[in-house]
Amino acid sequence: MKQAPTHYCPGCGHGIVHRLICEVLDEMNLKEKTVAVAPVGCSVLAYDYWDFDTTEAAHGRTPAVATGIKRVLPDRLVFTYQGDGDLAAIGTAEIIHSGNRGENISTIFVNNGVYGMTGGQMAPTTLIGQVSTTTPGSRRADRDGYPLKIMEMMAVLPGVVYLERTTVTSPKEVTKTKNAIKRSFEIQLAEEGFSMVEVLSPCPTYWGLDPSQSMRRIENEVVKAFPLGVIKGGDHGP
Repeated sequence: MKQAPTHYCPGCGHGIVHRLICEVLDEMNLKEKTVAVAPVGCSVLAYDYWDFDTTEAAHGRTPAVATGIKRVLPDRLVFTYQGDGDLAAIGTAEIIHSGNRGENISTIFVNNGVYGMTGGQMAPTTLIGQVSTTTPGSRRADRDGYPLKIMEMMAVLPGVVYLERTTVTSPKEVTKTKNAIKRSFEIQLAEEGFSMVEVLSPCPTYWGLDPSQSMRRIENEVVKAFPLGVIKGGDHGP
């Protein structure tokens, strides 16, 4: 991590996930071999915080850029860092086809159920009944569709070898998230194919809650729509 002031809102989960990635890279001695690809979104300034090679991609195109880097530099650890508005909306085709091809990259998918950077609009993962700036009366299934479960969709693809959904609501869950990130990186280093970790993360600003209330909302409400645990690859060794 670099010594830099954060631009994230108080209580945001991005800072926790940033730190976990750095801890894993340090423990695996991979700092000098890593390339991260960040998108448009709240994490657009990730390169200000990570002291390893980090580049950017157009909105939703992060997996395509990561694919190119990994194919040219196969000895590098290459991962994408994406939010739900990026990965599950404009980038849906990119992430699905990267997984379907079995690209040997890792994806860290931070899901807070809302477009955070652009004003709190409804995202593909916004829950039914959730208020957003574009659904002031709350999301309705008959009008807006249902929350998109990317992990469950990706699980049917043969090229996808490991999927796990975690959160950052407690020290125990933070440790699980760190272990999942490490497992994803290990799978890539073993050249086994595509892997992704989805992290359910709070957005106190656009949820209209304080940080502690936001964590409780994940535990009491969000996990009902997006169950935690290994979605695919449960019998996979490190």
